[in-house]
Parts: sequence; structure tokens; C-alpha cells
Amino acid sequence: MSVRLRPMRLADLDAVLALEEELFAPDTWTRAMYRDELARTDTRHYLVAVDTDDGDEGAVVGYAGLIAYDDEAHVATIGVARDRQGEGIGARLLDALLAEADRRSPVVLLEVRADNELAQGLYRRRGFTEIGRRRGYYQPSNTDAVVMRRERLRG
Repeated sequence: MSVRLRPMRLADLDAVLALEEELFAPDTWTRAMYRDELARTDTRHYLVAVDTDDGDEGAVVGYAGLIAYDDEAHVATIGVARDRQGEGIGARLLDALLAEADRRSPVVLLEVRADNELAQGLYRRRGFTEIGRRRGYYQPSNTDAVVMRRERLRG
């Protein structure tokens, strides 16, 4: 199966929101949140992973977003359809975000669900270390978050 990454568009939101529901309910982002994020092109970088075996446009099988300022960047979200996990799509999305983050900021931060050990492992393999926890961060589920940090890689 062939997957390519491209910038997220408003037309992708139905597919992205369906994945949000599949992956993160009840702690999902709303359409309004994504619209607001996509409108902030100066500090935001959002991507989708599309399965190009499904035609020219392809079906959205993953997505990711970065918030980047001069002093730090934040991985805002990343998700891959459950039936496509384990194919390296999440790693490709993360690597694309980190490449953009390294162009903009010296530090990348993120929060990840404390019960998502698979994602934490991916982040550790990309140079992130745990720097703290946020109790009850994900709402309404009241799930804790692990806060992780990565310094820009030197070339």
C-alpha cells in the first residue's frame, strides 16, 4: 500500500474527525478547533497521510499537527487509523513534523496519554524524554498526560 503525506485541507476534516472519534473519544478535537488551527498558517503545520491506492486524492489514514514558534514547538496531535497502525505511518508523520520543527524552533514538546505506551516508545526513539506529568490533562476522560521534550538535532 502506498501512502503519501500532504498538507491538511478543510476538505479533509470529515475524515480527520472520523479518525479522531475512532482513536481518541471521548477526548476528541472539534471541527471548530481544526478550522482555527488550519487558519493559523504562520505558526501551524498540519499534514494528512493518504492511501494513494484509493485513487488520486486517496483516503485519509492518518494526520498530524505542529504548533511552532521561534522558541519552541509543540506536537499538537497525531493519529493513525487503527487498521493501519504498525505500518510506519505515524513515524513518517512525526518525522515530517520534527523536520519542520527543527527549521523553526530549538525545542519540541508534546503531551501523550499516560496509557499510550506505543506512542511513548515512538517518541523516545525520536529523541524525546519525559520531563513531567499532567494529572487529568485529557478531558472528559480525566486521563493523565506524559510531557516529553526533544532538543533540535544538530547537523
